[in-house]
Amino acid sequence: MRVPDAAGPSRSGSRGLSRWLYYLSSIPTILLQMRSPWKIVALFLGLPVRRPLTVRLPGGLRFAVRSRMDVWILKESCLDRDYERGAVAVRDGWTVFDVGAGFGDFAVRVARECPRSRVFAFEPLPESFARLEEHVLENGVGNVRAFAQAVGGGEVEQTLYTVTGLSGQHRTAGDASRGGSEQVRVPATTLSQAMAENGVARCDFLKIDCEGAEYEILLGAGEETLARVEHIALEYHDAITSHDHRELVRFLEQHGFEVRTRPSPAWHELGFLFASRAR
Repeated sequence: MRVPDAAGPSRSGSRGLSRWLYYLSSIPTILLQMRSPWKIVALFLGLPVRRPLTVRLPGGLRFAVRSRMDVWILKESCLDRDYERGAVAVRDGWTVFDVGAGFGDFAVRVARECPRSRVFAFEPLPESFARLEEHVLENGVGNVRAFAQAVGGGEVEQTLYTVTGLSGQHRTAGDASRGGSEQVRVPATTLSQAMAENGVARCDFLKIDCEGAEYEILLGAGEETLARVEHIALEYHDAITSHDHRELVRFLEQHGFEVRTRPSPAWHELGFLFASRAR
């Protein structure tokens, strides 16, 4: 996810006016649906405000935010419901995989709204993983299992780095030598291994937001693994690796999915991809 304060070398694909209209249209959502709106305004303006700031969302969810990016992530994931908007919504009782769970925004919301579901959340960045565990406890959701792992193409460990310096925009995909901060070695698994180790025969909803690693995760998954997945919702990141979302669309269609995409209103290289098993 990319937000108004995320400037840097990977931000070359701005959609200009469309981007700023999208940001402006998001202001009412943030101010009307998040508690402590004036503190949030102060946070966005860079004014002194105690951090972390506890933000309350409709339904009683509570998250501790530290930056504008955190607020933006909650807005897109929990209020706009970007991973479900215009596609299939998670249903109670489903088995859900959240790859790139961040500080738990999607995983915690789904677990609260679908108490009979099982949510497996994977987040390799130590700082974000600690916050994920805190938010699971804070919101009293007992149906989330959190794993401090990257999901990738098969390595036992991967290098996690960022080109923006912002927490939440770390990646394992692409060229780590471009990283603008200290690199971190993190444990890794594959989608197939994660399913096998947790006794998951069927994944009803696979959410992925991992800054470009979506290509190695899915293109490297075997037929048997893909056959266990019913629905996929991911944010695609072009221009990081040699792959792009059009290749992923063709691949998933060849493996029995009906696929559609929704480009980002703000960035040319970003968008959402939704895939459901063809009936």
